[in-house]
Amino acid sequence: MFCASYDFIMKPVAMFRRNIRRLMVLAVAGLGLLCAVRAFLPRTSAAAPVASADGANPPVIRFVKNPEMAPPLPGLDLLGQPINKDNWAGKVVLVNFWATWCPPCREEIPELLKLKKEYKDQLEIVGISEDDDPPESVLKFAQQQRMTYPIVMATPELIDSYGGVPALPTSFLIDTQGRVVQKHSGLYPIEAYDLEIRALLGLPTSARVETFIDTGQVFLRNAANATELPGVSFKGLTAEQKKRALRRLNSESCTCGCNLTLSQCRVNDSGCPVSGKLAAQVVKEVASGTKPAQMPPPKGTSTITH
Repeated sequence: MFCASYDFIMKPVAMFRRNIRRLMVLAVAGLGLLCAVRAFLPRTSAAAPVASADGANPPVIRFVKNPEMAPPLPGLDLLGQPINKDNWAGKVVLVNFWATWCPPCREEIPELLKLKKEYKDQLEIVGISEDDDPPESVLKFAQQQRMTYPIVMATPELIDSYGGVPALPTSFLIDTQGRVVQKHSGLYPIEAYDLEIRALLGLPTSARVETFIDTGQVFLRNAANATELPGVSFKGLTAEQKKRALRRLNSESCTCGCNLTLSQCRVNDSGCPVSGKLAAQVVKEVASGTKPAQMPPPKGTSTITH
């Protein structure tokens, strides 16, 4: 996730942010347990395709228009078995980032196993464990849960190659040509996965397929292609001013500790107050023609001084 030359600085930051994320996941899970009614309601997702009650409007699924090839994975899983991407040809693949301590991740495991059982050799699932525990503990948990798909341990480099994983579980959907066509963060309905998998395999489906340009929804680095950003208003800027503002947002770093550009942070976490304030300041300075009072440190560098 971070450059090796800055590991001695950034590793404590990465651990702090991981612990915060863990606490947030557990807190959300605790609130969910307090709401007993949840057990009796179908799970929904804002990104999930929804059909009308009368069936007049078919559900819509969305895939990246010009998908990128999936990043490489470690060569061996926790059992020492090889993970060969050459064997993925003609299959749909789900790369699932998860952790044993994450309640939503544990809830999702039986559903992933159900998908694997249904599609057999047409579907490959690879679990990427973000646990701090040793691989032996993760393997023991996986065996207890009867997880039949391969599992590898996450590394900062692997997480970074997938554009960062701010929430667990997060799954990347890979088509039969090895290209990443969609990303889903959080619990995602198994029925929606089923529609997407069927469409990618060329099987009959009731869903309508639409495509979109990836402007950071899948790979954060593609936020540089965005012309609009969550929570950022370019109202009142000329076309040239908007270009200048976007250039700055794509080159200046957020100071919240995410190690991302302002654009990437807005896409990754639209609720971040730090990037929101900094982005608004950039737009204001571009609109008034004033120079920035202080440039944020370049991405990947430290503000620590000696």
